[in-house]
Amino acid sequence: MSHKPIRKFAFVLLATFAVFFEAKAQQAKLNVAVAGLNHDHIYLIMNSYQKGEVNIIGIAESNPELIQRFKQRYKLADSLFFHDLPALLQKRKPDAVLAYNAISDHLAVVEAAAPLGIAVMVEKPLATTVKDAEKMVQLAKKHNIHLLTNYETTWYPSNQEAYLNIKEQNLIGEVRKMIVHDGHQGPKEIGVSKEFLSWLTDPAKNGAGALVDFGCYGANLMTWLMNGRAPISVSAITHQIKPAIYPKVDDDATILLEYPDATGIIEASWNWPFSIKDLEVFGKTGYIQAVNDRQLRLKENGKADYKVYQAKALAPAYAGSLGYLAAVLRKEIVPENDLSSLENNLIVVKILEAAKMSAKSGKKVMIK
Repeated sequence: MSHKPIRKFAFVLLATFAVFFEAKAQQAKLNVAVAGLNHDHIYLIMNSYQKGEVNIIGIAESNPELIQRFKQRYKLADSLFFHDLPALLQKRKPDAVLAYNAISDHLAVVEAAAPLGIAVMVEKPLATTVKDAEKMVQLAKKHNIHLLTNYETTWYPSNQEAYLNIKEQNLIGEVRKMIVHDGHQGPKEIGVSKEFLSWLTDPAKNGAGALVDFGCYGANLMTWLMNGRAPISVSAITHQIKPAIYPKVDDDATILLEYPDATGIIEASWNWPFSIKDLEVFGKTGYIQAVNDRQLRLKENGKADYKVYQAKALAPAYAGSLGYLAAVLRKEIVPENDLSSLENNLIVVKILEAAKMSAKSGKKVMIK
């Protein structure tokens, strides 16, 4: 008996499955609109676009130089570009809008997308002021959309594993002190684009300097570790160590968060000798540090030595902003008080605004 018909059938079956799974993969890809190209984090989403991990169906940008730069670098069609987001959303219906513009422009993105029922993910932080943040919250709730905030550190396996070790495995006991160091040598020093530098060093568009740019990471992580509770009070000091380079904003900030049973210290700076993003948590019985994106250091009660180890890889829905956003839109994840959630990030903006007030007045500011 010939095996050729069986082999032919198997080949056709495999080919059919391949087409089916490819179609499913294409269907699972998000269709997104991009609002702005002047935030250098845009290169992360453009790299995902080049790899075929996301469909960009429209880009809202008014700067001709930026448009030309991105057209050439990523071989983008003219039809993708629109002068502003409302014009884009009249023609295209994305699953979500991703905001890569100045923080002060986030409110306008939500004002354009929310009434159309379109989800929004902004780059950190949510807003420059509590007033803007509360307007955004109202719009999101009124129109029943997801409004999420994206931080690089959310997708660090080390931070996620540290959280599980603290909250689920109780390896260090109740949290007593949290310390976060974030920053680098300075945005100009590390060579960010001129468009990014322009608004990053503008107190109206960014909200402050290093205090907002890097202080938001610590506020985000500490709100998460404190189970979504706001601190009782915020105290802060800021410096202009390099006024010739950053004449309008601070370039160094230390923020103290007071909780009923814990203290948070955020050290945000454009004056570190190297890039740093770490998290230290001291508990009642032990200590854990997320040294970088993958490495952890643990000291448990009664043990003489530190344990240094690598964090486990994260599931796709928690390993990056696109996988997470897709899972939220499919209702596989409910973003309540997690690092990207609206609840957490409204508190972050309240902490940052209080820190600015404290640094200016020299007094502790109570959080309402």
